[in-house]
Amino acid sequence: MAIGIGLLGLGTVGAGVAAILSSPEGRHPLVGDLALRRVAVRDPGRARAVNLDPTLLVTDPTLVVDDPAVDIVVEVMGGLEPARSLILRAIAAGKSVVTANKAVIARYGEEIAAAAAARGVYVLIEAAVGGGIPIIEPLKQSLGGNRIRRVSGIINGTTNYILSRMADEGAAYGEVLADAQRLGYAEADPAADVQGGDAADKIAILAGLAYGGSIERAAIPTEGIDRLDARDVAYAKELGYVVKLLAVAERFEASASTATTASPAAATDSVLGLDVRVHPTLLPRAHPLAGVHGVNNAILVEGEPVGQVMFFGPGAGAGPTASAVVADILNIAGIRQLGAPAGALDPLLAASRWRQCALVDGTRTRHRNYVRLLTRDEAGVIGKIGTAFGTAGVSIQSIVQYEASGAGRNGGGGGGAEIVVITHEVEESRFRQALAAITAQPEVETVAACLRTL
Repeated sequence: MAIGIGLLGLGTVGAGVAAILSSPEGRHPLVGDLALRRVAVRDPGRARAVNLDPTLLVTDPTLVVDDPAVDIVVEVMGGLEPARSLILRAIAAGKSVVTANKAVIARYGEEIAAAAAARGVYVLIEAAVGGGIPIIEPLKQSLGGNRIRRVSGIINGTTNYILSRMADEGAAYGEVLADAQRLGYAEADPAADVQGGDAADKIAILAGLAYGGSIERAAIPTEGIDRLDARDVAYAKELGYVVKLLAVAERFEASASTATTASPAAATDSVLGLDVRVHPTLLPRAHPLAGVHGVNNAILVEGEPVGQVMFFGPGAGAGPTASAVVADILNIAGIRQLGAPAGALDPLLAASRWRQCALVDGTRTRHRNYVRLLTRDEAGVIGKIGTAFGTAGVSIQSIVQYEASGAGRNGGGGGGAEIVVITHEVEESRFRQALAAITAQPEVETVAACLRTL
């Protein structure tokens, strides 16, 4: 018996899904058992990349959700509302949902998961992170026996394209962003990508799956690439690094210096403390993520006993994302065909939350850092900077002085010196203490850049 599919949205991804369902030849036999029953669109008369029976098209999305011929609702319309309400409406009607909507899941995932568990239906989200890269199901199932230490990734293709061009060509951020918009890699309003919000949505989802607890999306420290200066990309390259917008989620392991001052979340057995963040990061050239270029995405999972596992591929686009959506549909369809009892859910596929997680106080976390300082070109400046770091307990890996030449987007230039410092791993509170002491020195004009380093 055919399994009815209701599609909310027929844009780039929706059209890709419809194209797969309309041409089952050569695919898994289960695809042939899927039948597109209703499709919600804004404009039924608009020309589209896929030809569908016009009687399937409706402008009211509730007609898709409420149609008794629809067994699985696929939400690819995007945005927070009405997507969230439609997902909850489908769940209330006893229908499983497949969604590519990272923003809804990052913000309302706990509410949606609870509703799905209570109704005994699935909400699957493989397409919400990484496009065609299979990462959601491996975190839920294949890697379930591991103690995950860190999940880190390049999970925004727009910013990776921009940073790759800046590194390869020495081009300025604004110039490459304009090219990305012309090529369709960046939206007319690129804020969600270049300011890090898109990556923060995705790492919130990945962290929740990797560690078994919900992550407060609004609390994730997020910094994008929109203020990144091309000279820092160039200096990083000269020093043996590449700059990537990295999204990271890792267990907070308290050191001796932080054990008594870490946040309560990190200090109790019942709550797992996590360090989750998004920011431009200097990666050593030998790092597995350093070679990910262009619009590609990659997610590196580090755990015990598996070690390091990396998932790489196209992170967006009609084909890759539609592939992930259909994979989720097939998961649900396969379970339906097995005749599982109503309301009985596979606990791994459903990915229920099984513990409480909380973000730790950012001042207690430990990182390596890259700092570029604009200073007067005077004798003894480097010594004073080194002393300030040492007094705060910050160990320096390297310190290099460049002649300042021209003004960057962050100011400075026109004489003087640029001093670039890379620190060893240090507690954030000590690093901030050192920066405060350094900026108080009259020879130091400004901190022009401050980035994380792995």
